[in-house]
Amino acid sequence: MARLIYSAITSLDGFIEDEAGNFDWAAPDDEVHAFVNDVIGPIGTHLYGRRMYETMAPWETMDTAGRPAATQEFAERWRAAEKVVYSRTLEAVSTARTRIEREFDPDTVRRSKESAGRDLLVGGAELAGHAFAAGVVDEVHLFLNPIVVGRGKRSLPENARVPLELLDERRFAGGVVYLRYRTQVVP
Repeated sequence: MARLIYSAITSLDGFIEDEAGNFDWAAPDDEVHAFVNDVIGPIGTHLYGRRMYETMAPWETMDTAGRPAATQEFAERWRAAEKVVYSRTLEAVSTARTRIEREFDPDTVRRSKESAGRDLLVGGAELAGHAFAAGVVDEVHLFLNPIVVGRGKRSLPENARVPLELLDERRFAGGVVYLRYRTQVVP
């Protein structure tokens, strides 16, 4: 059975963007970007809320010629994956292999995990909050950046209690720390 993975690049104090909506501090260096590519290698489907989809959509047409190999590889992997955008207002998508769903349905996600040959990745804190609340998240992958931004959009949902088991960790030269957790079922 495929896993549903929530992955986020976050500040040390737990934000994916600051209070002004900026996340330029989260841009991965070449070492981290190459590792991200390894992490998303098994991903067959990306689940996005509208804002995260709009943030990621430029990868579809981005000219990566002359860019670092990690950037080129990421673009290729992202373009090859299926994408599901959960939005009540988005009229059309601008990327291939993409469909719109109007409502997040945990049962549909469960069935997708059962039938998928590759893992699924949920991107975007709000959508991830729905997935955590429904109990469909299997793993959490966090890339902690060596910065405190004070306020902004939280990387993890508030008022959620999810026991986690640490599976892996890695430190990078630039100060980023990767943490991989498995969610645990509460008895």
